[in-house]
Amino acid sequence: MTLNQILYFQTIARCQHFRLAASELNISQPSLSRSIANLEDELGIVLFERKGRTVSLTKYGRIFLEHADRILNEVQMAEKQMKKLSGNAGHVDIAYVFPLAARYIPHTVRQFLAKEKNEKISFNFHQSYTREMVSGLKADRFDVIFGSYVENEPDIQFVPILNQEMIVITPLGHPLAGKTGPVLRDLEDYPVMGYDRTSGLGGFTNRIYSSYSMSPNIICESPDENAIASLVAENFGIALVADVDILDHFPLEKIRLTDVNLRHTVYMAYMKNRYQIPAVRNFISFIQKEGTNI
Repeated sequence: MTLNQILYFQTIARCQHFRLAASELNISQPSLSRSIANLEDELGIVLFERKGRTVSLTKYGRIFLEHADRILNEVQMAEKQMKKLSGNAGHVDIAYVFPLAARYIPHTVRQFLAKEKNEKISFNFHQSYTREMVSGLKADRFDVIFGSYVENEPDIQFVPILNQEMIVITPLGHPLAGKTGPVLRDLEDYPVMGYDRTSGLGGFTNRIYSSYSMSPNIICESPDENAIASLVAENFGIALVADVDILDHFPLEKIRLTDVNLRHTVYMAYMKNRYQIPAVRNFISFIQKEGTNI
């Protein structure tokens, strides 16, 4: 059974006449008759009753017509959706790490949609860890992701977009906040809240500690700055974190270290050799040109 046969059947059922249907379909009447005969043979059932020059549906033809209408309607909907995606009204699935959720992602996407050619594009938003996002990117669940760089991923293009300064946060009135010239090694003197070690920033901070031969007393690992800042504000410890907007919502001391200048780079990433609809290509181009200035 082919879509053409289903379309031919539907047209004959509507016209109730083979010659009129053949004219509308722009095929010969013998070709149309053969196609319907083959369809009836394949289904093992008679679809039409011939009445002189006209035809009518059998009981079973009426049942088949219900299915034919649904099938062709779905085909039309699919065709419209594909044309929509290929034009100016496509769809983009993005994923990003928590620090970008408060401002960068909402503001950047809004700036992108503000351009006239992009106003009909829709987005799905997902928040996750870098490793999980990379898996989703390779599995086609996401078109573009924003997070940390991941090594040994040759099929993924990583584009640096942001540099986040790393600072130390402490409870209000903490001794470290009043110290002249605080240094990285001061973290070894207090309990430390850390990032989840499986996250991009968790790996980044642990590499920092290792490169400076440090062994801070990490008493808790949390998924993001919101969770870490909540614990620090309640005097459970201090933390080395990216300086992101969410920190301003907590009663904290923000301390810049005097011996090192630590910065964490955030990347946009996408599959190198995978087909992308225009909406995805336009979004990637927008981030490359303007995303570093937002």
